[in-house]
Amino acid sequence: MKCIIIDDEPLAIDVLMDYCQKLDFVELEGTFTNPLDAISVIKEKKIDLIFCDIEMPQINGIDFITSLDNTPMFIFTTAYSQYAVEGFNLNAIDYLVKPIPYNRFIKAISRAKEIMAYKKTSVNDNVFPSHGEAATPTPKYIFVKAEYESVKIDLDNIEYIQGLKDYLKIHVCGTNKAILTLMSFKEILDRLPNHQFLRVHKSFVVNISCIRTVQRNRIVINDVRIPIGESYKSSFFHQLGL
Repeated sequence: MKCIIIDDEPLAIDVLMDYCQKLDFVELEGTFTNPLDAISVIKEKKIDLIFCDIEMPQINGIDFITSLDNTPMFIFTTAYSQYAVEGFNLNAIDYLVKPIPYNRFIKAISRAKEIMAYKKTSVNDNVFPSHGEAATPTPKYIFVKAEYESVKIDLDNIEYIQGLKDYLKIHVCGTNKAILTLMSFKEILDRLPNHQFLRVHKSFVVNISCIRTVQRNRIVINDVRIPIGESYKSSFFHQLGL
C-alpha cells in the first residue's frame, strides 16, 4: 500500500512515519508539510492512502482532499475533533485525533487495507464511486429481502436502522415508509461499510453522514432522537473523535 503523510507539524509526521515503518505492507512514498507539494507525487506514484492533517496554513486538509481528482483513500489526522462528522461525510477511512495511539493507527490502516483488497477482488466495478468524487472504494448499495421481493437500497440514503425483535426497520431518507426485513444486526453490519455505519445502541445502527447533532446520551437524525447505549458510548465518541 503506497502512502504519503501531509502535516505541517514535523513531530506529527515523525510519529506516523515510525508507525508506518513497523508495517511490511506499507510503502511510505513521501512526507509533506505543504499539501500542494504532494499533488505531483499523488498523481505520478498512484498513491493508495493519504494521512492528512486538517488545519494547515497553506490549505485546509478537507479543502485539499476535495480538490483532488481520482482521490485516493484518506485518513484525517488532527488535534481538533470538531471536524469529525464532516470528515466522515467525505467518506474518510478514519478520523484520528492527536496524539494518535498506535492501536488506533493500526485499526485505521487495517481498515484501509481491507477496502483496498476488496476493491482488487471485486468483479463489478459499478459498485464503486466514480473517480473525482472524493470517495473511498466501498459498495454504493445493498439488496435486502422485504416481504416477497429483494429491495435495492442506496447506502447513502439509509439514515438509521432500528431493531425490532426478529426484524430490522431500515429508515430511508425521502420516504415515509421504513423497510422491514428479517435480518439480524450482525448480518446487516457485515454488509455495511464500517467507516460509514456505527452501532450506537443494542437497537440502533446509524449512518454517520446523517447525524445532525450529537448530545451526551443521544444522536439527532432528521429530528429523530436516537439513544446512545452505555456499552457503545465510548467507541462511538472515540470513532468520531469527540
